[in-house]
Amino acid sequence: MDLQSIKNRFGIIGNSPALNHALNTAVQVAATDLTVLIVGESGVGKEVFSQIIHSLSTRKHNPFIAVNCGAIPEGTIDSELFGHEKGAFTGAVDSRKGYFETVNGGTIFMDEIGEMPLGTQARLLRVLETGEFIRVGSSKVQKTDVRVIAATNRELLEFTQKGRFREDLYYRLSTVPIRVSSLRNRKEDILLLFRKFAVDFAERYKTAPIQLDEEARQLLIHYPFPGNVRELKNIAEQISVLSPSPQVSGKEMQVFLPERRENRMPVLSGQPSMQGDFSNEREILYKLFFDMKKDVTELKKMFVEILQNPSLAGSAANFTNESILNDLNTTPDPSNITTVSHNSVVTANNIAGLMAPQSSSGNAVLISNNDIHLHEEVEESLNIMDKEKELIIKALKKHRSKRKDAAMDLGISERTLYRKLKEYDIDE
Repeated sequence: MDLQSIKNRFGIIGNSPALNHALNTAVQVAATDLTVLIVGESGVGKEVFSQIIHSLSTRKHNPFIAVNCGAIPEGTIDSELFGHEKGAFTGAVDSRKGYFETVNGGTIFMDEIGEMPLGTQARLLRVLETGEFIRVGSSKVQKTDVRVIAATNRELLEFTQKGRFREDLYYRLSTVPIRVSSLRNRKEDILLLFRKFAVDFAERYKTAPIQLDEEARQLLIHYPFPGNVRELKNIAEQISVLSPSPQVSGKEMQVFLPERRENRMPVLSGQPSMQGDFSNEREILYKLFFDMKKDVTELKKMFVEILQNPSLAGSAANFTNESILNDLNTTPDPSNITTVSHNSVVTANNIAGLMAPQSSSGNAVLISNNDIHLHEEVEESLNIMDKEKELIIKALKKHRSKRKDAAMDLGISERTLYRKLKEYDIDE
């Protein structure tokens, strides 16, 4: 079967070299029983590749099932995949077959494999290596013949380095890796896809197909599409329904394109995107605290240089002790500022020293006639886990213990929040 026939059969639009290469790889590996790992951003159509591989394999007449590992709660994923015996846990009133038992002889597509718990990863590795599994609550070893096609929008190799994914399972899954390119790297396919979606929606809603002028086409081509093909399809549907005219100009197109928002949060170089990863948020907080401490240190050094080199502070105006002490009386807490002898004259150098930033404990920079002593106090806590716990508690209070809203405010998934509540023993 040639490549164009496969595209027509599965509704794939596009002629970019990256897309054709991924399709060719899928066709070549389909006839084998090798495990395949499909890598790509959310919305690029990874599940379509799994369907192509199954449909062109010798298992095409046997069952095919798609499982989203990130959507199954951690406490029940073992039961869902491998089944359980009656009484294995609370609520297990009957025995139940898992996916690996019901799909025996077929193909199982495991999306978001990077979200799978470590314990379940060990069970999956055993299935891949020996074809054996054990139901939850049972001691009987059972056999299965299932082809596994996994998919992820994360870099699993980086997860292995952080201990979040088993390295042996990673290499077992990625026997044949297929990388599906993002839409922003397939700009030549954007207008083809939009035209196909526009025609489909015109037939569905009984309207005329949308036509774009040159400016609108350029806006569409240069939009980054973080949601990839899924986002493009949504935009095409919005325009088909809401556009007052079938002819869409560039100005009208701007209304339908989401506003770009730049992420101005500090990010460690070389790190993957956040996408709800709480460990990355921990690194961001640590980096933020480190930068703040570094800024304070640099500020202190600057004041020391001013004290040592009077020319840096501008013209050195002399003030009497009385005028300086009167000014000090206006500060919030005069007891925290070093006092000056009545027999000395305070210069601009001394003023710069008195203006030096105080530590969190309230101790100021100590100044004598010839020496400068910087007395630095360590902050009360730099433990990132304490800061995480504090942020979670604040978010829960803010949203009145509504986990979904609190998780959204924290920028993490509700499942991750639930795990953190158990980990830190936080009462809601």
